[in-house]
Amino acid sequence: MSSIYYQKSGKVANLTISSPPANALSRAILEELEALLEEIEQDQDVKAIIIKGEGKFFSAGADIKEFTSLQQAEDYTALAKQGQKLFHRIESFKIPVIAAIHGAALGGGLELAMACHIRLVSDHAKLGLPELSLGIIPGFAGTQRLPAFIGPAKAYEMILTGEPISGTKAAELGLANHSYPEEVLFEKADELAAKVAAKSGPTIYRVMKLIPYTRSSRFQEGMDMEANAFGKIFGNADAKEGIAAFIEKRKPNFQDK
Repeated sequence: MSSIYYQKSGKVANLTISSPPANALSRAILEELEALLEEIEQDQDVKAIIIKGEGKFFSAGADIKEFTSLQQAEDYTALAKQGQKLFHRIESFKIPVIAAIHGAALGGGLELAMACHIRLVSDHAKLGLPELSLGIIPGFAGTQRLPAFIGPAKAYEMILTGEPISGTKAAELGLANHSYPEEVLFEKADELAAKVAAKSGPTIYRVMKLIPYTRSSRFQEGMDMEANAFGKIFGNADAKEGIAAFIEKRKPNFQDK
């Protein structure tokens, strides 16, 4: 059963994540998204992509319950690298990808949004990386992309506290391009995508190749270190306690081990 709906409207591809209740990013959804990107890349008509979520959220994070089925540190490192590889592909895609974020983009959901080229948010959406509240760390390049948008100091605050910010604040900080009332968000995303899609394909593709040159050459090194740290963290007692507390809907009792 498909968890991402693909609809083409003119020269714009719409991808809607549909995995209630939270649109959590399971491995299956990541693989489905990769397959759809492969399909879209072969379509010469598509000049813009919109990614959004169905229901109450864009995506409230990675599938934490799925994490509990993994056993070894290398399994968690491999999971992090799978997500990083896909999100890097989105960031390097020849077609611009717009994230239309309502409700919440948390954890892996925000990491997906940050890999997109443009982010539009609803005013009251919640954006954050709450992993440390679960005794774990971001694993899909969140520690590398967030500082690039909002600066190291604010990134430290957001990641270390795990507290989300509003869509309005995200736009103020540069994490989002614009914030809108939720009822017009998707309409605004359609309008922006249409403006982009009206441009010449060759000019779009050149720009998509040129802007990434501004990224530091150490970005890949940072992603590799994050994936390895992600794997090691999952082996400790606090990670087990944090995930158990999340699933049981209680406050974790960390022992710093």
